[in-house]
Amino acid sequence: MTTPLSFRPRWILAAAAALALLLFPAPARAAGLLIADGGLGGVLEIEEHEVKVTVNNGVVVTTVTQIFRNTENRQVEALYVFPVPKGASVSNFSMWINGKEMVGEVVEKERARQIYNSYKEVRRDPGLLEQNDFRSFEMRIFPIGPRAAQRVQVTYCQELEFDHDRATYVYPLATSTRPGVQAQVKGRFALNLDAKSEIPIVSVESPSHPKQFVIAKHDDRYAQASMEATGGDLSRDVVLSFHVARPHTGLDLVASRDGGEDGFFCLTFTAGEELAAKDVGMDYVFVLDISGSMGDEGKLRISRESLGAFIQSLGAEDRFEVLAFNIKTSELFGKVRVADDATKKEGTAFLASQNAAGGTVLAPAITRAYKHKDADRPLNVVVMSDGLTEQNERAELLRLIGVRPSGARVFCIGVGNDVNKPLLSQLAEDAGGLAAFVSRDDDFSRQAQSFRRKLLRPVAENVRISVEGVETYDIEPRILPNLFHGSPVRLYGRYRGSGNARVTVKADVGSCEIVQTVEVKMPANDKANPEIERMWAWKRIDGLLREADRAGNRAQAAPEVIRLGEGFSIVTEYTSFLVLENDGEYQRWKIDRRNAARVARDRRSQDQVASELEKIRRKSADGLGPQEVARPAAAPAPNVATPQGGNAPAGPRDVNF
Repeated sequence: MTTPLSFRPRWILAAAAALALLLFPAPARAAGLLIADGGLGGVLEIEEHEVKVTVNNGVVVTTVTQIFRNTENRQVEALYVFPVPKGASVSNFSMWINGKEMVGEVVEKERARQIYNSYKEVRRDPGLLEQNDFRSFEMRIFPIGPRAAQRVQVTYCQELEFDHDRATYVYPLATSTRPGVQAQVKGRFALNLDAKSEIPIVSVESPSHPKQFVIAKHDDRYAQASMEATGGDLSRDVVLSFHVARPHTGLDLVASRDGGEDGFFCLTFTAGEELAAKDVGMDYVFVLDISGSMGDEGKLRISRESLGAFIQSLGAEDRFEVLAFNIKTSELFGKVRVADDATKKEGTAFLASQNAAGGTVLAPAITRAYKHKDADRPLNVVVMSDGLTEQNERAELLRLIGVRPSGARVFCIGVGNDVNKPLLSQLAEDAGGLAAFVSRDDDFSRQAQSFRRKLLRPVAENVRISVEGVETYDIEPRILPNLFHGSPVRLYGRYRGSGNARVTVKADVGSCEIVQTVEVKMPANDKANPEIERMWAWKRIDGLLREADRAGNRAQAAPEVIRLGEGFSIVTEYTSFLVLENDGEYQRWKIDRRNAARVARDRRSQDQVASELEKIRRKSADGLGPQEVARPAAAPAPNVATPQGGNAPAGPRDVNF
């Protein structure tokens, strides 16, 4: 059968890091805002914060274990607000009650809140984890007794962001969700990352914290990162960048199947040098958001620097214009101008003169940008915004994107964590472009160069896939994004049967249709990658909500989102995690222990991966440990084959256009 395809990162190397603790005196408008709620005030402390990150088969699993302590002589309710990375799915919430871990279950949101409140009235031990909005999640725990401690654990999984020969992971700490509330760890903070890659790792570095991390490489395909501190503010993002020996190109399969049930799979496709660079001039319209929300956490300053770096990278054949908008739109030149030293200087000065004020109305700025389309030249509209536009403008923006001029694409870049990532991603993909989200602690010049490199190469459009030999169904996403150089596209789906299958990839590059076929094997049983199941369900939920947004009504998607959320233990705007005191309480409320069974299975798989990594550490010839800093490995020549050893998954299959 023929199935639409969505591709994304592939054999994604390990990159990843999660929380990091920095000892900075800046006021903490930060991730992990911990306050005593209930109107009476109170003081709570994060006594211990331990983070474990594992990257395997392109999926990052982050487990955060924290101990909260009530410093008051009375009971309090803890309210803990935290963001998660773009595309992350919160997959578990546990509390320790009477010394025993109680794994939470996902329940329809209103019902979960009602059950939680009923226990508060009798001062029992409930826990609740909800999605606030597109920016953050909120955890509530009650009661925490006088001077008592409470241990909790949150796990989430996500795809690793990959671009060409680099992978980047950002753990979002900085946020202004609740300004003025300090978030501190009084005791121990520890982060340990295990990163496994099928392509040799050249180097690992942290642009945000180069001196805090210790990196150990046990072989070319396995690296560790570690940091530890005592006391400090959680006030800055942590960014880890992984450089691999060659670009990720080709098609890969990762599957998960338990017993006689239908399986889940992820196909990842990445084009590399097949999309050769083209030396042609392009037109750019840079659209800068200068609304009041851009003043928070220096977002406008960072946006000005990012667009400035982009303008400086333009070639002599390029032309550009700069727009700034809040509730009105202003232009620099009134037309696109050749990118020479003089106009670049004017562009930089125009950006520097902008200040954050007013509301956000993006549609008129997009309309103005479209007017600069020249029939003979491609137009790239680059929007730098937090996407915090008026709610009623969303449908109009999606309509506007659908009627853009031929040859025009829209690219969206968001800065920081208080960004409407779902909206910006949908706008860019519907307009044939890309969305990127930049940490304020990342390297902006590198990000600008990466974006420009994609625009200088042809785009593979109308990408589609067919699978023969094994039946596939419930493919996500249903509408495929364009394929850009170095940016993977990822397809999730389900399958019946097993055995050898033929995957045919087709795409249009310019006036040519490209076709390539690869043999893969769909396993009858594979329990090594259970995260693929949740990632499939999360992608399906995301697809349902996007379709509902295009129709202007999310209510129609709610029943299926709730079914998937409860069935696959995923927190959404319609479902929440609920922790009760014991198994009997779950039975009382007729809540199935589906997540408890799934977590037990996931942990068996994670233990197996940990055992394999321990064997690699033991075999390490030079005995590298967490105290020794790894030296970058030399990158092999592009045509040198990479041997596969033991029972490792098959290496990437190059698909050459």
